[in-house]
Parts: sequence; C-alpha cells; structure tokens
Amino acid sequence: MAVKLRLMRMGKKKQPTYRIVAADSHSPRDGRFIEIVGIYGPRSEPSVVEIDNAKAIAWLEKGAQPTETVQKLLVISGAWETFSAGKTPKAPKPKPEAKKASSTAKAAPTKAAAAAKA
Repeated sequence: MAVKLRLMRMGKKKQPTYRIVAADSHSPRDGRFIEIVGIYGPRSEPSVVEIDNAKAIAWLEKGAQPTETVQKLLVISGAWETFSAGKTPKAPKPKPEAKKASSTAKAAPTKAAAAAKA
C-alpha cells in the first residue's frame, strides 16, 4: 500500500480548512484515511499550521510520500528538517582491492616497456 501525506478538505463552502492526513494513495481526497497528522487553516492571517511532528516523522520514516503542499507545511512546522537530519547519507561503496591491483599491475609493465624501448 502506497501511503501519502496529503490534505483533506473540510469546512463550509468557500471557507476551507484542511486536515493533514496519512492516506492510501488510491483513496479519494476526502475519503478514507489512516491517521490525522495535523490541521491547516489558510484563511486566517497568519495561516494556522498545527502538525504533530512526531506522527509526521514516523510516517515519513515508514516511507509515506508528502504532496508538494504538505511538504511546504512540514518545512514550516520544522518536521521536514528533523526528518532530513535523521537520514544518514549513504557512504560510497568501496572499490574492490582486486580491481585496483590489476589496474596498477597493467600500468607498471607499460612504463617499463616504454623505458626499455628508449
């Protein structure tokens, strides 16, 4: 099951408020969801963003993909920075020693052969 963190529209006509939810990517926008992560109220000045960072980070670590809007809201709340800092960058794979030795061995006779010809 592909899980997304996305907005679910609530409120009256022309007066939207949104819930930030973890939902299956195949379920409809205002349909079934797994868990409520936070709320977003764009109509107030300044807009209201209340996100439970622990829940959001837990879902991101499980592999949930945020939509563009939700990712911007996660940056505002600070959850995205915490999640990004928690990731450990993958170290580059070390090259096998056998390949290094064979390339060095091939280069040495070439230099010796060039010296012998001169």
